[in-house]
Amino acid sequence: MMLTLLDRLIARHIIHSTMLVLNVLVTLAVFFVLIDTLKDYGKAHFGMFELVKYVVLRQPQQVYELSPIGALIGTIMGLSTLALNSELTAMRAAGVSVARIVIATLKVGLLFAVVILLVGEYIVPVSENMAQTGRARALETPLQKKSSGIWLRSGTSFVNISEVLPDLSLLRMNIYVFGQDNRLHSQTAAQRARHEDGAWRLEGVTETLIVGKEAVQTRRLAEEVWHSALTPDVVSVFAIRPESLSLQQLHYYIGHLRQNNQDTRNFRLAFWQKSFMPLATLIMMLLATPFVFRHIRSGGLSHRVFIGIMLGLVFIIFHKSIGYFGALYAFPPMAAALLPILLFFALALYLLRRAARGL
Repeated sequence: MMLTLLDRLIARHIIHSTMLVLNVLVTLAVFFVLIDTLKDYGKAHFGMFELVKYVVLRQPQQVYELSPIGALIGTIMGLSTLALNSELTAMRAAGVSVARIVIATLKVGLLFAVVILLVGEYIVPVSENMAQTGRARALETPLQKKSSGIWLRSGTSFVNISEVLPDLSLLRMNIYVFGQDNRLHSQTAAQRARHEDGAWRLEGVTETLIVGKEAVQTRRLAEEVWHSALTPDVVSVFAIRPESLSLQQLHYYIGHLRQNNQDTRNFRLAFWQKSFMPLATLIMMLLATPFVFRHIRSGGLSHRVFIGIMLGLVFIIFHKSIGYFGALYAFPPMAAALLPILLFFALALYLLRRAARGL
């Protein structure tokens, strides 16, 4: 894709303005994450360093979610700067069409879309995992997540959990019971565990008892009740959050949940929302162009920025609410993720046509 002098001029203004807007939005996001996290400050080992580390690691997710509104306001500011300096007027007088300027803007949008896709795929999953795991470790949550799964110590027993499903049932659990002499007395393996009536109901149980120094007794049970201080609220810390997964991870995990008869709607919705996030950023930049062309001979930068902020907020609210209502009323996740984008795309085309006729 060849970039002309016009493309580079427009790209420089839009990128500079968008970075400025994202810095402001991220600063606000830092404030809200900090306020939400302060309730844990001072607990266990969650001190100032852990607090700052958690807030910083949460920012890639904030940047990812705020990218559409950042691109919208940044494009309005960048193009408005060109308009206030009479550069857009000079372009139009030199015979540059509205479509040509829009194409130059969308070239920048394609760059932003690729960056957002890479951030969502490779940076957000890693940073979110580090943030949540580090927070749980600093708060001395009785669970520790390692490559071999989740580990819990309860008295003289150690529990290993391979996975926490969305309904907070547990997969592939192993319970190791040690005696006062620190020797292993028994191991209980269960394929699945569900919390019912204040206790865990283990399914597909294999119980191994160590008798003497070498003798071992094994028995298999369809079900067994296990009483423990471990509660669903505790294990929910390590339940997988759909927004923290990449597209590849979501695709794999949705299939995994189906095999375990789990509800996949929230994960399918997250998959399609992530898939369409680069497109949403591109549409927001397209939506920004009509507001600049309609006032190409006038000032009013603050007015345009205000309009951009309002449109961005409407998009975020609409995007989130459609997703929630779609999950609640069994609306197809792909349609729920795509509908807000299509509506704003139609609005952008309508406003752009009106702006082109008015020039």
